[in-house]
Amino acid sequence: MPSANEPSLTHKPKILLLYGSLRKRSYSRLVIEECARLLNHFGAEARIFDPTDLPQPDTEDENHPKVQELRELMIWSEGQIWCSPERHGSMTSILKSQIDWVPLSVGAVRPTQGKTLAVMQVSGGSQSFNAVNQMRILGRWMRMVTIPNQSSVAKAFLEFEEDGRMKPSSYYNRIVDVVEELVKFTLLTRGHSEYLVSRYSERVESAQQLSERVNQRSI
Repeated sequence: MPSANEPSLTHKPKILLLYGSLRKRSYSRLVIEECARLLNHFGAEARIFDPTDLPQPDTEDENHPKVQELRELMIWSEGQIWCSPERHGSMTSILKSQIDWVPLSVGAVRPTQGKTLAVMQVSGGSQSFNAVNQMRILGRWMRMVTIPNQSSVAKAFLEFEEDGRMKPSSYYNRIVDVVEELVKFTLLTRGHSEYLVSRYSERVESAQQLSERVNQRSI
């Protein structure tokens, strides 16, 4: 159990935001920018990762500057928001590549384990949930605590002003709900995430064995 004498964490919740499109007017980026404003309003610290110039996995090594930036932000964060367009019934390769650059383990430390996660998507047509459902699976695989609420913005091109701000709507209200819930879950779980995601099978496994198992080079 967590120690009752453990000092309380008083710093602002640290939230990393990822988006899945490189278009000049990227609606997933606009949603993420709206989320960052809301996070600041709710007393959190928000950092947005720009995936421009991030190489495709396996085309560079982990020393690439954008890869290092992403991994450092992953470790820095206590919670995350992912937003992707739905493309061909799926999250985009831009979003997936960002996650694929993050190993399940660096040595014996898991960069995403126990961190909170909220998932969102934007669609060019009617409302769909394919991308958020896939991101939930991905979050579970990365050992994250994915919150119950989520957002799916249909016909996103109709939901934003020319200046990039989101129009008042039920879609906007849902995004506020999701961001607020993420902050609450992050405050509740930080300082306890190691206990919450602890597994017996891994406690009896050495650090070397863990590293060898989750960092297989032959996959």
